[in-house]
Parts: sequence; C-alpha cells; structure tokens
Amino acid sequence: MPRDCIVEKANILVEALPYIRRFYQKTFVIKYGGHAMAAEDLKESFAKDIVLMKYIGINPVVVHGGGPQIGEMLGRLGKKSEFYRGMRITDAETMEIVEMVLAGKINKEIAALINRQGGLAIGLSGKDGRLIEARKLQIVGDAGEDRPGEIVDIGLVGEVVRINLEVLQTLSQSDMIPVVAPIGVGEDGETYNINADLVAGAIAGALRADKLLLMTDVPGVLDGQGNLISSMTVSEAQEAMRDRTLQGGMIPKIQCAIDALEAGAAKVHIVDGRLPHAILLEIFTDAGIGTEILRSGEQAR
Repeated sequence: MPRDCIVEKANILVEALPYIRRFYQKTFVIKYGGHAMAAEDLKESFAKDIVLMKYIGINPVVVHGGGPQIGEMLGRLGKKSEFYRGMRITDAETMEIVEMVLAGKINKEIAALINRQGGLAIGLSGKDGRLIEARKLQIVGDAGEDRPGEIVDIGLVGEVVRINLEVLQTLSQSDMIPVVAPIGVGEDGETYNINADLVAGAIAGALRADKLLLMTDVPGVLDGQGNLISSMTVSEAQEAMRDRTLQGGMIPKIQCAIDALEAGAAKVHIVDGRLPHAILLEIFTDAGIGTEILRSGEQAR
C-alpha cells in the first residue's frame, strides 16, 4: 500500500478519536430504509457500521422500514396497494401480510446480517414485550377532498402512544443490538402498522438518544438552489416548511426530527443511505455528509 494511503488512514482515525470519546456509552437510534436495504454491498456496510458502533461503546438501536418489500408481497398475492397521504391503507388481511414481511422476514434478515459481522443483534416487533404501545391513527380529511373535516378511515394504521423503555434498555445493557420492526400493539392486543420514521423518532425521544439518524435516498436537506444544508435549527427547519423550501417526502422526515428533539433526543441527522458507511462518515468526521437538525442555541457539529 502506498505511503500516502497509509498516512491518510491514520489521519481519518485521528479525526474520529474525539467523536469516539464523546459518544462512549451514548445511545444512537438509526432508522434503516431506502436503497441501503436493497443493495447487497450497502447492506453489508450498514451491518459493519452498526457492529463498529457497539464495539467502541455506542449503544445502537435499529428501526427498519420495508414498504417496497410489503408492496411486492401484496402484488404477488394479488392484492393492490392503496395509499392515503403516503400511508398504506391497511385492512385486516393487509395487516397480516405487513406483519409477516416486517417482523417475520425483514427483521430477522437484518439481525442475521449484523450477527454475521460479529454483532449480537436481536430482532423485535413492537408487539414483543409491548415495546410499542399504539392506537388507531385518526386522520381528518382536508378541504377539497371527498369528506373535508370528517375522519378518514385508513384501517389498522397506528400512532405511538408509549415506548416501553425497559425492553430496549435491558437488551442494550446486555450488549445486544435491538432491531425493531415498526408494528405496534393496541390496548386490547390489536396490531397496528406504523410509519418507521415515526417509530424511530418516538424511540429516540423516549430514550433521550444522543442521535437519531434517518437514512434516506437523498443527500440530506437541500436549499432552494439544490445545495446541501449541513446544519439547521428547529426554528430554521420550521421556517423552511412554511416557505415551501422543503417539499414532498422530506416534510414528514423533518417533522419527525422536530418531534424527536422536542421529546428529548439531542440531535437528528438525515443522511444519504446510498453511500457506503454513510453513518460513520456523518458522525465521525468534522464536516459530515448529511444534514444535522438541532435545537436553537445548540452547537452545530
């Protein structure tokens, strides 16, 4: 290996050292989804990142999505996917398929992937130990829709009521890495399909996590000219939503970030999961690669 390459690797380790020291025994919640869950090389680099975090003393909690995989399975079974405001309309039959794909297949595959890289991951659904207590999501129809002002029923789609911290804390203290499928349990044992970003935000807030990392298929938050915004406060993020700088799928992610910060998380990072080792590049380098969102008055990076 050329001498310059060896020196560069040493410089990278030196740059990471203060962050490794700062984050020792801290909790990170990582929402895993998008292209990073589909490409084999990215899946492997993600698993290595999670194992490395655990080895250096960080406590990672992984929350995963699985929308494309659910849609594929529904199609194979001849069932059409329907959405309302980006949320999958979930009847009882669809809920069974959602649970089968998320908790029975994807969840166990991610845990196995981490274990193959030397970690000790355990897959959980939000129903296990009543980890994610939920209730039916109530949506009010907007003006211009068929029933403005009325409740729109989209089936067994839920919202988080409570996170049972004891389950996650017990696992983390036992050197295990929790991998959570975003399925909630209702008061009477009913099963709910919940947006993975919302679950990750709720868990990060409840754990008062040092960081919530949302993996996406975009570089991060972009300004009106398409340039990456490296850092922004909650007030700046709210203003960007009001003036329509933010569009489409970034809006719910920003709202998720704001909710997590208000609930107790320290910082939120939106990173491009299409890049190998995206998490490490964001948290262990001075410049980072994505967008961090922090409370007003907090120090950037």
